[in-house]
Amino acid sequence: MSTQTLPEVDTRPESDESTGDDTPDMFHYVRKSKIAESAVLGNMVVALCGFTFSVTKSPKPGSPVCPDCKKIYEGLPDEPAE
Repeated sequence: MSTQTLPEVDTRPESDESTGDDTPDMFHYVRKSKIAESAVLGNMVVALCGFTFSVTKSPKPGSPVCPDCKKIYEGLPDEPAE
């Protein structure tokens, strides 16, 4: 049985759901390699949960995280040591 590992992921805000003070309701886990590209070029990213959005903000410590993304992320195998 083979083990599949995904690239590093980081939390990023979804842009479609925000509160009145322009703070996202929750942040999603996305591939780190796609964050800068999305922020600079406006390309869409796909979160672990499947939500698609453009990166517009960075998460702050203690920011709420999408429960589906968190569950998927916690179930991923650890990166193999090189």
